[in-house]
Order: sequence, then structure tokens, then C-alpha cells
Amino acid sequence: MAPLRFSANLSWLFPELPGLPARLRAASSAGFEAAEVAFPYAEPPEALARAVREAGLRLVLINTPPGDQEKGEMGLGAVPGRQAAFREGLEQAVLYAKALDCPRIHLMAGRVPQGADQTAVRSEMEAVFLENLRHAAGVLAQENLVGLLEPINTRITDPRYFLDTPQQVAAILQKVGRPNLKLQMDIFHWQIMDGNLTGNIREFLPIVGHVQVAQVPGRGEPDSPGELNFPYLFELLEDEGYKGFVGCEYRPQGDTIEGLRWLRSYWDRQGRPQAGH
Repeated sequence: MAPLRFSANLSWLFPELPGLPARLRAASSAGFEAAEVAFPYAEPPEALARAVREAGLRLVLINTPPGDQEKGEMGLGAVPGRQAAFREGLEQAVLYAKALDCPRIHLMAGRVPQGADQTAVRSEMEAVFLENLRHAAGVLAQENLVGLLEPINTRITDPRYFLDTPQQVAAILQKVGRPNLKLQMDIFHWQIMDGNLTGNIREFLPIVGHVQVAQVPGRGEPDSPGELNFPYLFELLEDEGYKGFVGCEYRPQGDTIEGLRWLRSYWDRQGRPQAGH
């Protein structure tokens, strides 16, 4: 049974460091072999690709652009009337993914528009999302890229986000029927929405293309106080044969390096030599 491979989410880790190049270097020094970034678009793609290479890392995940965040947008994939902007953002994400040699793009669904009734608009949003996903799957297939759909909890984190359960995403993926679209499993969101993690992981892992982790409810390190038993969950992912990356998408409770004790312990148990050893 292969050990898990971890990715440093540099939109969350190393907040004490300014800019992505410094965070990439820090992640490499901490022993990571891979990194992920939600929105890399502030940096020119060529400069960022050079920083990734110089750090000796692989970039394994980026998101499509969020849209107009000042107007409350957080993704456009399912937002009625924003189809052209979604496709434009997809082209930008593909350009970055190619420059960065990044194989996965999270296709952000977005939020129920302000003032709209969630129940009334749900079927229209799904129809828009299905149309956009069919288009995206074709674009991504030409570049040998994978698109990911992530349910985000609507209890605490984002009450108006369109996707909020793995069941909803699985049904949408089945309707689209494209092999290069997968489910992104953030265990933090899954626990808050539904719990039943053992059952849900076993049921949905065959269609999962990426995993992310954080403790519940504080969204801190996996070994910070909270509801989740990560040694058990990591073993479950190993036992179920998960071969992808596990993104560390959490809010460090203090210094990022000190907070990586849990990961150094995991690597020790696997007998992996660590940076600086």
C-alpha cells in the first residue's frame, strides 16, 4: 500500500511570507514535492513557472478565476448570464496550467446570485453548469487536463455556494459523462455537511481526482484540536488505494513549519528521509 503524497496549498500555508516565489521555496525546504495555488493570476505565467522549477516542485492544482469578487462572485461555472466570462476564465486557467505543467484545474461552480431564491434558481444553475462543463471537458481534453468539481460546505464557509455535497457533484458528473472531470474531496467540507466520512470516502473515492484536508471546526492543522482523526483517515485513503495528492488546505495556527509536525511524523512512519536530515 503506497504512502500518501502531500501538496502544500500556498494560498493558505506560509502566510508569513510575501508572494508565491517565497512560499514555493519554503514549501520545498519543508520537504514538499508538490504545491497547489487557488488563484495564481497575479503573477505572469512564465515567471511563476520559473519559480516552480527553481523551487524543485510540481504544481498539481489551480482554480479557474473567481470572477468579480468585489461583487461577491466566487466562481462562475453555474452562474446564469456569466457563461462567456466562465469560458474566458477557463482559457486563462488552461494557459496557466500549460505554462506551469499543472495537470488539474478546479472548475469553480460559484454562488447562487444575490437576492435569488436558492430553490427556485437551482435547476437553471444546474443547466448552465452542465453546458459549461461539457464545453470545459472538451477544452481540457485537448490539453490532456483534468477538471475538478468541489462541494463547499454551506453551513459555515459559503452559505450560497452552488455545490455543497459529494452526492450532488456525483449526480452532475454522471449527467455530463466525461472521463476527464472528477470530484475534489475536501474532507473539511464533507465532515461539516454530512459526516459519515468512512462511508462517503469509500463510496466516492473512485471518482475523486484530488483530496484536501483541514481539521474541523477550526480549519487548522490535521493534528490541531477538533473532530477528525486524521491518522485513521490517512490510513483509510491508503487502504482504499488513493494514488492522487492530498492538499494541505488549512489555516496554520502558528508558524507554518512548526505546524507541520503532523506531516513530519507521517513521513517518519513511512521511513521517508526528510529535508535537512
